[in-house]
Order: sequence, then C-alpha cells, then structure tokens
Amino acid sequence: MLVTNFIPWPQHLLVLVVNITPLMTLSLFPVMSDSSSQAILDLVNSTLDDLNAGSEAAKALATAKEIGHMMVQDLSYTWPYIVAAFSLAMVLCLVYIVLMRWFAGIMVWVSIAGVVGLLSYCIYVTYVKFVDLRDNPISQAEKESLGEVDSLLALKNTWLVFLIISAVTLVIVLLILLFLRKRINVAVALIKEGSKAVGSITSTLIFPLVPWVLECGVVAYSIATALYLASCSDPVYKITGVTNTSCVCPEIKDGDICDLNIFNVTTNCTGTCIGVSCQFFRYQTPRTIDYLHAVNIFGFFWGLFFVSALGEMILAATFATWYWTFHKSNVPFFTLTISAGRTLRYHLGTLAFGSLILAICRIIRVILEYVNHKLSKYDNVVVKACMCCLRCFFWCLEKFIKFINRNAYIMCAIHGKNFCRSAKDAFNLLMRNVVRVFVVDKVTDFLLFLGKLMITAGVVALAFFVFDGQVTIPETKLPTLNYYLLPVIIIAVGTYFIACLFFNVYAMAVDTLFLCFLEDCERNDGSLEKPYFMSKSLMKVLHKKNKKD
Repeated sequence: MLVTNFIPWPQHLLVLVVNITPLMTLSLFPVMSDSSSQAILDLVNSTLDDLNAGSEAAKALATAKEIGHMMVQDLSYTWPYIVAAFSLAMVLCLVYIVLMRWFAGIMVWVSIAGVVGLLSYCIYVTYVKFVDLRDNPISQAEKESLGEVDSLLALKNTWLVFLIISAVTLVIVLLILLFLRKRINVAVALIKEGSKAVGSITSTLIFPLVPWVLECGVVAYSIATALYLASCSDPVYKITGVTNTSCVCPEIKDGDICDLNIFNVTTNCTGTCIGVSCQFFRYQTPRTIDYLHAVNIFGFFWGLFFVSALGEMILAATFATWYWTFHKSNVPFFTLTISAGRTLRYHLGTLAFGSLILAICRIIRVILEYVNHKLSKYDNVVVKACMCCLRCFFWCLEKFIKFINRNAYIMCAIHGKNFCRSAKDAFNLLMRNVVRVFVVDKVTDFLLFLGKLMITAGVVALAFFVFDGQVTIPETKLPTLNYYLLPVIIIAVGTYFIACLFFNVYAMAVDTLFLCFLEDCERNDGSLEKPYFMSKSLMKVLHKKNKKD
C-alpha cells in the first residue's frame, strides 16, 4: 500500500490508497480512525467484488450471445433437413397405421411371446446363479471387500427372491393368456378396424392441427390477459422532507400517502418547507386484480379442456358414422365436416359442462401444489402425509374424470343425449364389459407406445448419423455445424409431437369403435331385423354372423 499526503486537514488526513489488484482500482477516502478506515476498506472490497461479479456476468452474457448466434447459424443451415425429418415422421406414422391393419395381431402375439421368453430366461439365470451361490458361497472376507450393492447380489437369498418373483410373474402372465386369449383377439380385431376407419377417412389425420391451433389461441389470449391485468396498477405517492427543522407541519409526516394532483405544502405547513414534496413510492395493484388473475387461470384451463373435448367429439362422431354405416362404401365423403357441424350446432353445452368439471379438478390440484410448496419448509410428517394423500387422490380423480368424459363424448356423438345421460350410459356399458375394456385399453396403449418409440427412435437415429457425418445424402453437402446435436434434439421433440398427433386420432378411433362394438353386441342379434354392424372379421372372432349371411 502506498500512502501519499494529498491535502492537509486540521484533524484528518486525506490519503490516496493505491490497491494493487487485478483491476488496479484507486480508492480515495479520508483517514479518520482505525474503525472508519476498516469500514471504508470493506466498502472498497465490496465494490471490487461487485465489479468482478459484473465483469463475470458481462462475459457470460457475451458467451451466451455468441452461442445463440452459432445456434441460429446452425438452424439456418439445417432447417431443410429438419422439415424433411418431420415429413418423414408423418409418412412413417401413416404407414404404421396402415400396416396395423395386417400386422397388429402379429405384433401383439410376438410381443407377448417375447415377454414370456424374457421371463423364462430370467428364471433360468436366477436359478443358475442361486445354485452356484448355494454350492459355492463366498467367504466373509470377500463380502467385506465388495460394495453395498455387490455384497447384496452375492447372497443366494437375493437370487432366490428374484427367482420367485420371475416365476410368479410368468405364472400370472400365462394365466392371463389362458383366460383372456379370446379377448386379446377381439382387441386385435378392433385395432385392425381402427386402422380401416382411419384409412377410410384420411382427413382425420390432419384434423388434430385444428384443435392445436385453437389451443395455441387460448394460451396466447390467456397470456395477453395476464399482461393487461399486470399493467392495471395505480401509482402510490408518499410525503418526504418533513424532517426539516424549520418546517412545521402538524397534520402530515414523512411516509404519509399523498395525491400528486392536489398536494400543496403551504396549506397546512409553516416555516421553510422547500424540501417537502409528494414523491412516487411504488405501484400498487388493487385487490380486484388478484381475483381477475385467478379467473384468468381458471378460464385458461377451461378453454384448453373445452378445445380438447371439441376435437374428441368431432372425431368420435366421425368414426361412429363410419361404424354404423352398414355398407362402408356409403360413408359420406365429407363425414368429418358433417360431424364438426353437428357438434358445433348441438353439443357445445355438453362439451362446456364436461370441460368445466375437469377445470375445477385441475384448479384444486393447482391450489394443492401451491399449499404444498408453502408448507414444504415446515418439517411436519402429518401435514406432508395429508398433502401427499390429497394430491394423489385428486390426480387419480382427474384421470378418472378424463376417462368418463371421453366415453361420454363418444356416447353423446352416437345417441345425441346430454352429458350426464351419456356419461351414465357409457359408464354402465363399460362396467358390464370391464374385462374387455381393460384388455383393449392395454393392448392399444402398448401398440401405440411401440409405434411412437419406433418412429421417434428411427428418425432421431437417422438424423444423428446425417448431422454427425456418418451418413451422406447424395448431391447435398452439409456444412460443419457448431452444435450438431441441436437439430437432432429439435427433430426428436417434433417427431414425438407428430407421432402423438397421429396416434391420438388412432386411439380415438379404437375407443369409439369399441363402444360402438359393445352397443352392437347388446342391441343386435344378427337377425334380419337387427343385423350386426360389425365387420366380418369381428363376427368371426366372436363366432357370430348375420342371418342373411
């Protein structure tokens, strides 16, 4: 430290302290006492820390800006490949849905055989390991040298437990196959029918874009409303400067709220009150705005659920029309348009009521999540257990309501009844065929999951090899990318989204045809007066036929 006399004072000395630091910062302060000097040094060090932090933040911002520029540059090079990958994903989804008409049964039974084979192999491996450890147990010294997991796997009882679990699981699977093989065949036949329905009305594959655009509109409207509400605040002004000794203001004091338009310090004050003023303090949001924010959030959920329900009912009406048309060649060309018009004209109230129930349930879940977040800082086991039970209950309740609503929309599309009557009829119909419902639902979920996995993995793998340079496209030259994983990630997300759009239509087709099939079985008997509307393949599986056949 270099100390130099700068200006003499009677009791104090102003010195220039040159701090040799990476920033070579100069600090100028008066030396009054040891405590004052230490305080000023602390202030200087704090300032230096702030400068260093600001410098690091500026460097991080510059780095982020540079990375963002390189990412945009990569996207400008690769956007044609990304569009091509999305187009390939759409084609693969369509091909997969079409192939399900012929290969659904093969895929299901091969997958079941794979599960049985895998469980059998697990039994073999665990049995061999159990026998080996039983006949050749490891010593205590060897156990102590192993880690916690390895020492657990070195016990013969561990492999005995694995063996029992594998054997019990295999027995359960075999019993399910033994008693449910006919229902699995029905599920496969319905999946094939769904493929036929989607293939017959291909416009349904493009239709999900309409609800998606409407959902984006709901999101944009809710965000805009939230921003407008956030700007609805009033400025608050407070009085300052009353502490002046020559100013006497008995009726006002520092911190009192004042009105800038009518404030006049000379009205109630005497003396020199030049420093008294009405200064801006902060913006204050009226309590009403908080309630309007809550209404906006509720409307956001209600709008999203309403748009989703609208799409489901239009598709349900379309596929129900296809099923209940005895001769499929007579299905109207504009079936989707007719179904949309019928839904918009007659069933908006049904959709609004069903989506309202879901929105109320979702709001309750949001409130519970907020309360749980606030209570997380308190280590109370009872409160945590109660909150966990409530959150789990309302999560299950929302799933159940979604299931009931979906089937209620299908029944409403078939019969045109109100929501409550449709929900009651759908629930009773499903409960009378609960085993079929379980089998069809699980088989359909499995096949659609398999399709999403195969298509997404295939497109992403191809994109990775292309952008990594391991696969070259003829007559094209891809420049060197800064972050070749960026387009791969975008393609992965986009491909999965496209697969979900396509397969949600397919799942709606299967669910609609399933309810129509159950109605057909209960209402008709194959006579000339009440013929079955199901396809011949379904009648063959159920050993049914129409009298005229």
